[in-house]
Formats: sequence, structure tokens, C-alpha cells
Amino acid sequence: MHVARSRARDSLLHSCCELCHLSWLVGVEEENGGKHGVGLLVKALIARWKARPLASQILVWLLCIILVTVTLGALIYTQISNQTLEDQYRLRALGIATTVAQMPEIVTSLGNGDPQRTIQAIASKVQEEAQPAYVVVSDRAGKRYSHPNPDLIGQKLEEPVAVLDGQTHVGIDKGSLGDSVNAKAPVRAADGSVIGQVSVGILVTKESSELDRQAWLIAGYSAVVLVIAAMGSALLARRIKRVTFDLEPVEIASLLQEREALLHGIKEAMIGLDDDGRVTVINSEARKLLNFESNVLGERLEEHLPEGRLRSILTGQIAGTDQVVITEDALLVVNRMAVELSGRSIGSVVTLRDRTEVEGLVRDLRSVEGLMEALRAQEHEYANRLHVVDGLLELGDVEQARKFVSRISDTSRSLGEGLRSRIEPPELAALILAKVTVADEQDVHIAVTDDSQLRQPFLETQALLTIVGNLLDNAVEILSEQPEPREVTIQLDDSSGIFICVTDNGPGVPAELVDTITADGFTTKEARPGMRRGIGLALVSRIVHRAGGTMDVFPGPGGRFEIWLPEPSTGTESHVMTGRSIE
Repeated sequence: MHVARSRARDSLLHSCCELCHLSWLVGVEEENGGKHGVGLLVKALIARWKARPLASQILVWLLCIILVTVTLGALIYTQISNQTLEDQYRLRALGIATTVAQMPEIVTSLGNGDPQRTIQAIASKVQEEAQPAYVVVSDRAGKRYSHPNPDLIGQKLEEPVAVLDGQTHVGIDKGSLGDSVNAKAPVRAADGSVIGQVSVGILVTKESSELDRQAWLIAGYSAVVLVIAAMGSALLARRIKRVTFDLEPVEIASLLQEREALLHGIKEAMIGLDDDGRVTVINSEARKLLNFESNVLGERLEEHLPEGRLRSILTGQIAGTDQVVITEDALLVVNRMAVELSGRSIGSVVTLRDRTEVEGLVRDLRSVEGLMEALRAQEHEYANRLHVVDGLLELGDVEQARKFVSRISDTSRSLGEGLRSRIEPPELAALILAKVTVADEQDVHIAVTDDSQLRQPFLETQALLTIVGNLLDNAVEILSEQPEPREVTIQLDDSSGIFICVTDNGPGVPAELVDTITADGFTTKEARPGMRRGIGLALVSRIVHRAGGTMDVFPGPGGRFEIWLPEPSTGTESHVMTGRSIE
């Protein structure tokens, strides 16, 4: 009890101090002229409000929002109810009027002038049972045959008969009994002609009393909602306070800024996963590399990635560091590491690096180095040939020297011109000629079949270079370790789509590896320093797949790869992933 009293006293003193401080500020301003006293007071109140705990601010804001929402909802509901009730009364009045107008007794009595005053009796009975304000029956001339006020029977209506057009009419009528929701229905004779009208009204005062009852119900409902909302807001505020570890908005904002700076400030893509494999955090670079357009937070990666090597690595089914994966647009290096806190697993972190350009540059550099080695070897060969020519000239055998030079020139020119005349684009012919030259230095003979031609390829040039370059490089590299003869044959055909066939007389692909040799990262070759294996055939397979073609790998002995790419339909273009000739 003593502690409670002490806390209450301290709280009261603190509040009094704040009020005194505010009063002092206002007093100082008044002494200085009072120009900014109110503004200073408002700023001070705002500052005090911002200094309040987060839970208190949330509670107050929620109550204000709920109060405004419930009030607006009550007003809108009241308006809708008013309109609905009015429509209901209109329909009710119209139903009564239509029913009375169709009564045979009304039609007969109205037709012969109602000598027995039957119409008034029927109208009184309907008014007693259906509870309208009035039921007035009149003829075409407007003469009344029934009315709640008997003195008005036989007199004419104040307004003209509205149903002479044969239609029913609904509206607000300012009649002798007051404003009413009114419905008028025509009374028709046996031949269908209009002989009078039935007017039924429900007084607006009755409608207003019904609206008042509904308004009280709405007010009571709104009050109950506000009470429940206040209790829920208080509980929510306490819950938020526990969840945020009593952190105030400034501290939360600071932590959020640090987290965002860390996530989006690094170049590498990063994904955080919990123990259940659900995404807890992901930065923009990861969304871009994985083509995530929708929100994946709180969801499993399996729900957004197709089956394949990439999904297996990201979910941990395939372990290892620096795993290479080829996607539709890039070459990625993926690492997945488990995260522990106080000896307990709290999930894992996945990092992805885009190595497309770097890997392509490395392999381009190695290709250039290979060409330079081939040129050095050719330099020695041409030097030997020049020595032969020089010796023949010194011996005076000019004719033999001429024949020797002509034979060498014709051989080199015929190969280049033959490829250029049958193969388009020129880049592809130049690539094949370069591969032939490089392979000759490794005692591997590359032959282009006599019937090969590719004059108007519809596929992008870079895609063709990637396919042909990788297939020839693989064949030459395999044969370089085999005994002679070493022969590679390439066939190109464009009679029906694009057909590419590369064969060699090496050991070929083992039958058990035919279905897996094109998978990302799969290779049977030894790794080279600074060069990644298992990419070339995977890249070729991806290009063929995106072009809608087929890639057939035949088991050994003897390697054989057949690729067929269909010609796109008229009006469409072939959009496939291009890439450098990487392995």
C-alpha cells in the first residue's frame, strides 16, 4: 500500500511539474508580447505527445480511428436505412394500391357509380387490416368514392388523376391528411380502359417514428462496438509493448534503418531462412536474380521456385560451397550456411553472386590465350614453309617453289571460302575456322560435312556461337587425351529449322550419364585453377530449351550430340538466352 501511494504521489508531482513548465513558457511568451504563446504551447504539447510510450500512442490513435470509423459507419448505415425504409414503404403502398385496384367489387362498383357505397366499406376494411394512412378510390374525373374523412367523399381530388396513362405512380404526396409516401394504381374495366385510380398512402410521421427506432438501435450498437474496440485496443497496446521489448519508435526506426542499410547496401544477394525453411528476410538483389515479383516473406522457397538444381541448393538438399547454377538469365554462385545462436539453430543464410560477366570474361581470356598459342605454333610452321621456299629458290627450282606456294595458299583459301559460302552469319564461319586451326595444333582434325549449309539462320548469332563453340571445345578436349586418329565432324543443316550434329571418335558419353550430363555443375573433367566446370553443356541445353528445340545425347562409344531448333512461326521472333562460349 505504501509503495502504491508513493508511486501515485510521484506521478502527480511529475504531472504538476509538466503543467508548471508549460504555464511558465506561456507566461514568458506573454511577457514578451504574447505573439507566439499559443504556437509554443501547441509545440510543447506535440513534443510531450511524442515523448509518450509507444503503447499509449497506439492506444489513443486506435481509439480515435475506431471512433471516427464507427461514427461514419453509423451515419452511412442510417442514410442507407432511411432510403431502404422509404423504398419498402413505397413498395408496400404500391402493393396495396395494385391489389385494391384489381378487386372485382371495386371495378364493378366504380363502373356503375357505386350506388351501394361498397367502395368505402372495402377501403375501410383494407385500411384497418393493412394499416395504411388512407385508401382513396376515385374515378377518371377525380371524384372520390372512399376517404378516411367521410366529408370528402363525393368531392374531387386537389390534384389531377395521375394514372390516366395506364401506369402506376409512386412518390411523396401532399394530401389533405399531410405528407405521405403515396402509390397510385389504375382501375381498369373489362375492356382494359382506365376508369379510375386507387391511391394508397403511408404518412411520413409513421415512417419517421420507425426511423427513430432504428436510429436508437444504431446508436446502441455503435456504443457496444466502441466499448469492445476500447478493450481490444488496450489489449493490443499491451501486446505490442511486449513484442517490441519496450522499444520506443525512435529506437525501432534506428534498428530498421540499420537493417535496411545492411540488406540493400551490399552487392551480393542474400536470403534469410528460419528452421522451417520460410523466408524471413530478402534483399532487392536476391529478388532480381531469382525473378521474385510477389512478396515471398513468410513463405517457403519451394512455392516460388521450380524443381531443379537451384531449388535443391537453396533449400539445402545439395550441400557444398560455391555451387554453380545457371538460371534463365545468369550464372550464379550460391552458398548456404546454417546460423546458430547460443548453440541453437535459428535458420540459415543463403548468398548468391552473379558471375555471368566475370565467368564469361575469364573464358574469353582463355580462348584468346589458346588462339595465341595456336598462332605461335603456326608461326613455326610457316617459318618452316618459308625455309622450304627459300631452299628451292636457291637451288634454282623456281617452278617447284611456285607450285609449293600455290598448293599451300589454295588449301588455306579453299577452307575459308568454302565455309563462308555455305554458312551464315560470317561470325559462325569464322568461329569454326578458328576451332579447326586450334584443333590442328592438338592433332585433332575437325571436318565440316560437304552437305552442311546454314544460309539464313533465324536464331541469334550469339546463341549459335555458344552452341557450336561449346560442342566443338568439349569434343576436342576429350580427343586430346585419346590416341590417334582424332576426328571431329560437324554437320549443319537449315532445310527444316536448324540442325546441328557434332560427332567424334572418342569414348563417348557413358549410358548411365546420358540424362545427367547437361545438368548444372555436372562434369567428368578435372577442375582447372580459376575455371569452373559443368557449365557449357548446361548452357547449351538451356538455350535449346528456350528456343523450343531438342538436344539428344547418344551413348558411346563415340560422342554424338544432335540439336534441332524449330523455325518460329510467322510474326514471332526467337528470344533465347545468349551467352559466351563457356564450359
